[in-house]
This record gives sequence, structure tokens and C-alpha cells, in this order.
Amino acid sequence: MPYGATCRGVNYYANVDAPVDSPCANRIIEGTLDARLIAVDAETGQLCSDFGVNGEVNMREGIGRTVPGWFGNVAAPTIVRGIVVMGAQVRDGQAEDAPSGVIRGYDAVTGKLAWAWDMGKPDLQGKPAKGEVYSRGTPNMWTSAAGDEKLGYVYVPLGNSAVDYYGGNRKNFENEYSSSLVAIDVTTGKEVWHFQTVHYDLWDYDLGSQPSLVDFPTDKDNVPAVILTSKQGEIYVLDRRTGKSLFPVEERPVPSGGVEAENLSPTQPFSTYHTLAKAPLQEKDMWGMSPLDQLWCRIQFHLAQYDGEYTAPTLDKPYIEYPGYNGGSDWGSIAIDIKNNVLIANYNDMPNYNRLLSRDEAEKRGLTPITNPQGSHEGAQAGSPYAIEVNAGWRQSWTGLMCKQPPYGGIRAIDMKTGKTIWDRPFGTARKNGPFGIPSMLPMTIGTPNNGGSVVTGGGLAFIAAATDNLFRAIDLKTGKTVWSIELPAGGQANPFVFKANGQEMVGVMAGGHHFMETEIGDYLEVYALPQSQG
Repeated sequence: MPYGATCRGVNYYANVDAPVDSPCANRIIEGTLDARLIAVDAETGQLCSDFGVNGEVNMREGIGRTVPGWFGNVAAPTIVRGIVVMGAQVRDGQAEDAPSGVIRGYDAVTGKLAWAWDMGKPDLQGKPAKGEVYSRGTPNMWTSAAGDEKLGYVYVPLGNSAVDYYGGNRKNFENEYSSSLVAIDVTTGKEVWHFQTVHYDLWDYDLGSQPSLVDFPTDKDNVPAVILTSKQGEIYVLDRRTGKSLFPVEERPVPSGGVEAENLSPTQPFSTYHTLAKAPLQEKDMWGMSPLDQLWCRIQFHLAQYDGEYTAPTLDKPYIEYPGYNGGSDWGSIAIDIKNNVLIANYNDMPNYNRLLSRDEAEKRGLTPITNPQGSHEGAQAGSPYAIEVNAGWRQSWTGLMCKQPPYGGIRAIDMKTGKTIWDRPFGTARKNGPFGIPSMLPMTIGTPNNGGSVVTGGGLAFIAAATDNLFRAIDLKTGKTVWSIELPAGGQANPFVFKANGQEMVGVMAGGHHFMETEIGDYLEVYALPQSQG
């Protein structure tokens, strides 16, 4: 896998039809990096022999050609009405002929395939016919879905097609579903509705956040809603029964040009509810640890194509993507204080500095897809006319610092009913960041990259790690001030969780680190007792 194997999770399922003391009446179900679905007894950890073959389901069935590291699971299963819903991660930027983004539902007791949702084969109910495979290269779900037990719907956030930065060879159905939230009826495996957040996505703005299900307060009544956050910073509020937005979504004009000017959508959907996006970049936003660094970044700014948000990919010169693919809200999602109707959103504020590469240049650089063990795999985009060079965060090659001035991340409280900002501040200190990869140990708040969400308590606190400084914090929901923090032994790029043990409320977080965030890798489970007043 290209990143640290730390984005995984499990789910718990109680089989109400099984005798209470029978094996696997209560079970833990997880997906693995090598594309297996496993069920174990929640008490003993023993494999559930009635699930799949000796407790395992091979999720590579029907996928076709793949190699280790290309296709696997990096998110928690979602279980609705006894159906385990799974997507899969398909490693980015390798080849158009990538493994399928098919969504599948499995019986939580037997492990049998209940249905498959393949956007390229809408009439397919289950496994492909002998000698066939699920549609290859289609948008996939690498994050977790959300499920509504009452409606029987699962809400699937999709990415874009197998080649992120070129769309000329995409099929119509890929363009229709790319970067969309799809509601699927778990009893039939059929689509109920879908809502697209980016048209003709050439920016890797896949939906990385698990959607949040709430009873949304309106002047008339509470509406069963799904709140969807995006990498470009837009926050959408949809009626989860119909997919209709509760707030106007405006189709606004966006830049054209680049190598696919004729294919680009002239407009993109902007939410009028709330956005985490910042103002367009300017030369004065360029930054460095010395005047020479800043000058270099200003020169780079002028050498690149930049027309604002949704600047089209270019071949003849670099282009600036802002926010970058790690902008806005990523896999941590948002947290919601349903008592006070407050959303807590941590976010990234970083550009990417990209350039398309011709096939000749890609060959000279040794870029090959993952199916070829030789060479470099990042951005190969085999099967398309162009490879891609991505400078994530737009970093200087010698110091490793970013060209945009801080902050690089923030945290914000939002009034859920109105979408108005309550408070907003930079998130993360400079203590673990510095030039040449040397930690500065400075306690000043600069706003660092962050991934992993928060959890709120009834006592009015949001607990969150996420930032690159390895601190686990408690933040006052009313003021945004940090009221407690402690250093974790590794990066906390994970969502915290709250539970009760013997009447005592606890808060915990997995400190596993993350390769992409460049935090220390570990294997720690940290749990802390909350003061009784915070219950």
C-alpha cells in the first residue's frame, strides 16, 4: 500500500436470531488490506465458521486482474438491515484499466453476496457471468458509507474514475456518478438517488468523508437529512429520503482551458449552506523561511496557470489546484453536537502544484503502473495520453516547507440550522514541523495539515487529534479554546471515540500515525477518563 495501513475500522453485528450463547451470535466484521472480509466472535476472536469460507469472504471474486497494493479495504464496513456494505480502495493514478469500483452487499451471518451495484452494468444483480468481471476503472468508495436502518438505505460516497486528472476516455456513466453520493436500497441493491458534487472531476475531489445523518432542524419540522462534506470545502445538506438539497445549490461559472477545454463543465455546484473554502490565492500569499524562499515561491506562482478554483489541468506549464486534493474535509468527516445543533469541522487549507506529463516525458521518468514492478508508480495514468506530477501541498524541494503562508489547517464551529460560522481558528502547532524535516518544537499555533475528525460530548467539548503536532485536545464548543491537551506517542490521524465503563465516561483515540501526514507511526490505543461533569 502507498500509505500507512492505518485507515481501517471494524463493525459490530448482533445476530438477534441466534441463541444468546451460541458462537458468533455477536460478531466483529472487518475488511482487510488484501481484500478479504472477515467475521470473528466478539467474545473470543475465533473465526465465524458460518461466514463465507471458514470465516472469510474473498472480495477479489469478480474483480479481474489486480496485484497486491492495487485493490483492498481501508475503511470500516457499514451494516444496514443485516447487510454488510463494502466498497474498496483502488490505488490512485495507476491505469484506466483498474479494478472495479463496484459496491457490494453481503449477508452479515452467512457472508453470501446479496447484491452488487455496478454502475456500468445496472442490470447485474450479483456476480458477473463466467469469464466476465465487474466494470473496470469505475469510481470507487474507499471511505465508509453511512446507513439508515429505518429507511433501509446506505449512503455511498464515490471518488472519480481510475485516472484522476484526465477524463477524455471516461464513459458517460462514469461522468454521471463521479464524485457523487449515491443512496442504495440494501434490500434490492438498487440506486434510490444520487447527488453529484463535482462535474467532470479532474482534480481528485473524491468524497473522502463519511456522510453524517441527522434530524435537521427547520422552521417547520425536523427533516431526516444527510450532511455531506467535500474536499473543495462545500458542505451540502440533503433530504436523505430523496437527495434533494435543503438549501439552494448554485451552478456557478468556473474556468475553462487546459488540455480538455471542450470537455470541461462550464459550471460547478456550490452550496449556499456553508463552505470551508478560502479566497483565491494571490502573490502576497507566497511564503518562505527567508526572502529567497519567498521570492522563489512568487516566481513559481507567476510561472503557473491559476484561474481560481477549478483551474483546468495543463501540459505546457504547471497549474495551481486550490484547494488541493487534501483540502476541505477529508476522511475525518464532521462531528455534530445534536443537543446544541453545532457542527464541528476541521479542515485543510493547502494548494497543490501540478503538471500533466506527456507519455514521452513519463517514459523518461520511468513512470509505470503498479502492474509493472519496475519504475515509479505515482501518477502513471497508463492508458491515458498524460501522466501527472503532483506536488501535494506545494512544497519547496530543498526545505520541504510549503509555498503558501500558514495556516494550513483550521477548525470551525458552524450553527447547524443556519450554516453560519460561530468561531473559526487555525488548528495545530509548529512543534513537530520545521525546515528540512526537523521539528521546531515551537508551541505557537500556525495551523497544520490535519486528517481525522472529532467527537463531541454532552458536556460541551470536542475531542480531536488529527493535526501533525501529535497533540490530543479538548476544545470548548462555545469558544473554540483548547481546555486540555496531551501528547500522543504517535500521530493521531483517526477519529476519537467515547464510551462508558462502569459508569465512567471515557474518550479514546488510535495513535497509529500516517505516512502521508508524515507523523510518527505507532500502534497505540490511548484512553482517558473524563471528569464526571462532562458526561
